[in-house]
Amino acid sequence: MASFDVYQTVTDKIIAALESAATWNKPWLSAFDGGNGLVRPVNATTGKGYRGMNVPMLWLAKRESPSWATYKQWNETGAQVRKGEKGTQIVVWKTWTPADGAAPDADGKGGTPARLFARAYTVFNAEQVDGWDKAPAPRAPSFDPIAAADAFVASAGATVMQGGGRAFYTPQGDFIQMPQRGQFVGTDTSTAAECYYGTLLHELVHWTGKDTRCNREFGARFGDAAYAFEELVAELGAAFLSADLLLHCDPRPDHAQYLKSWLEVLKGDKRAIFTAASKAEQAAAYLAALQPGALDSMPLAA
Repeated sequence: MASFDVYQTVTDKIIAALESAATWNKPWLSAFDGGNGLVRPVNATTGKGYRGMNVPMLWLAKRESPSWATYKQWNETGAQVRKGEKGTQIVVWKTWTPADGAAPDADGKGGTPARLFARAYTVFNAEQVDGWDKAPAPRAPSFDPIAAADAFVASAGATVMQGGGRAFYTPQGDFIQMPQRGQFVGTDTSTAAECYYGTLLHELVHWTGKDTRCNREFGARFGDAAYAFEELVAELGAAFLSADLLLHCDPRPDHAQYLKSWLEVLKGDKRAIFTAASKAEQAAAYLAALQPGALDSMPLAA
């Protein structure tokens, strides 16, 4: 029997989601909290939010409740996963040290260094269990989400230029270029302001990639692997930030052009989506650390 490959399994799911989209849409933007916007999935027993690749993986399950837990964790709460329910896989990083090796000393010298490895776990959504009466009420924003987004971007300290018909970040000039706010229009599900800030957050994630910040590699031109990877990081990072700021942002239509290059990257490297999610989480954390106060969000788990 072939061994289970967690990287290939997760990557295949993301590829299938991208390829099945009849029209361009971020496949991970599917779960909403009471109509108040996308939120991070949270562990029902610890209260901690999931991180990295686990966020889009749980969003892809398209459940309305943000609460998840393993079969055992649900049992510990007195709840029971209903018979026949299918779980969703997440990945948790564990540390392994060879049993016959000594641990390194306090300075990290000598011994056998510990290694990180990925382990898959199966979790179930609150909608899939009976007997759990602690489901959180839909989270209503306690502040104006647009004002919060404005303050969030301002506290980052990025130079944002207004004007023109395109949105982009240029590493050479180290600034973000945005169309005038009045050029953005609303949709059936997002206001014009939400569309504006969704685009700005995407470019702000690009801004974090500079060598003096998160130090990510930028592609030289559209179509190369590094360019496609950076766009994937920015898409995921903007989704994470939109969730934390309670923004309901529609996907940018112009990003349909990235689908082919993203699929090529994912099909060529089964670990690429894990790395992209990790880099996106790093960018979001970097921006959060620039804020004058902690963002009103859950502590983060796996």
